[in-house]
Amino acid sequence: MQPAHTANPDAVVESRHGEFVISTDPARLDVDVIHRFLANSSYWAKGIPRDVVARSIEHSLCFGVYDGSAAQVGFARVISDFATYAYVADVFVLESHRGHGLGKSLMAFIVQHPGLQGMRRWNLTTRDAHALYAQVGFKPLKVPERYMEIQRVRMYEKV
Repeated sequence: MQPAHTANPDAVVESRHGEFVISTDPARLDVDVIHRFLANSSYWAKGIPRDVVARSIEHSLCFGVYDGSAAQVGFARVISDFATYAYVADVFVLESHRGHGLGKSLMAFIVQHPGLQGMRRWNLTTRDAHALYAQVGFKPLKVPERYMEIQRVRMYEKV
């Protein structure tokens, strides 16, 4: 039986969006920028420790968005077995760079990544970006009663 795809998920893949570059090169990631956004500006990981961010990056396929000066302005990561399942997490574009279609380009790049083809299921969670994700094929859960979760709300916040 043939696998759904044969692309190496570790191979660096890049795409241009005007003056911006989207890349899977882990050497380009700016962990400080990623951590600062997640810890201070996200609603889902407020207060997350830097070492947890670094560990999550190490164990995910990461996508960075970079401006013309190579500064990181966006990020997303995919948690996957690279055969059947992919979960998209920590998607953001810095507020100073929104309005250029970078989120849409980033998501299109992710779902078209050669190492993520043939997935039986993709998931993500969002509070406010449903329209963005719908543009690349995401839909509300067809049978939400089948899904279960353990959710630790405000896990990183010091209360």
